Amino acid sequence: MSESTNALGAYLRARRELVTPQQAGIPDGGVRRTPGLRREEVAMLAGISADYYLRLERGRDRNPSLQVLEAIARVLQLDDEHLAHLMTLVAEVPRRRKRRARTATPPPGALKLLHSLVQPAFIEDRYFDIVASNNLARALSPGLRVGGNQLRGMFLDPAEQALYPEWESVTECFIANLRQAVGSGVDDQRFIELTGELSLASPRFRQLWARHEVRGQRGVPILIEHPQVGEMTLNRERLAISGTDDLMLVVYHPDAGSSNADKLSMLASVGLPAARPDQAADPERTAGPAHTAARHL
Repeated sequence: MSESTNALGAYLRARRELVTPQQAGIPDGGVRRTPGLRREEVAMLAGISADYYLRLERGRDRNPSLQVLEAIARVLQLDDEHLAHLMTLVAEVPRRRKRRARTATPPPGALKLLHSLVQPAFIEDRYFDIVASNNLARALSPGLRVGGNQLRGMFLDPAEQALYPEWESVTECFIANLRQAVGSGVDDQRFIELTGELSLASPRFRQLWARHEVRGQRGVPILIEHPQVGEMTLNRERLAISGTDDLMLVVYHPDAGSSNADKLSMLASVGLPAARPDQAADPERTAGPAHTAARHL
């Protein structure tokens, strides 16, 4: 049974394999054939039968009670975000497949705001596709062009990877963010295509995807090694755009008066050709698989 048809089981199995017996308070019993906890150990610690837990992992029971879920979450040492994600994988009634629009168009007001900003800024969707960006964003990273996809750049493009000295921690955050953004919608066609492509092409993506980490995006500093102006640390803020389906405005900004601000000003002075208004969020350019871009996200 695939992850798309048994998301609950895949999540429980992945998180179970990340908890060591020592962390769970189980005495060392010598050599173990499998990583993490055994199914029967999770069941015992959660106070449920081993047979019932096995049914949950194998997708034969998808409606556990809140009490059972909280007990399992305690054993698997899930924090609030991971527990919330676990709850989204439990359906009381069968879900109908939703057909999402292939493109998302930012409101005119959001595009005006984007292009009025003097900081690098862009608009992304839940898959990290770039649906609009300003000149300075594209000067910061060519991968932030309209039609680009930050995940593809982060995992498949060596030039894009070189921008981020803390690449390993950045990739961890991207995948944890994607897990939370998608939630239980693992049958979404765009999601299936993107994760399938990355799973085939990137060992790092496969490793992180198998962990089922879940984390929301937060505004934090990010370290960038730019080929023109050198190393700089920028704050990354991510703001929801009201009236849209999961569109976010992302802005990179330096601390005022810092050397990072000077370097960003220097980068801005290089300049790029202005994008035509009709290209700012062209649906035809955002419909297909995207290409390419950013310490915690």
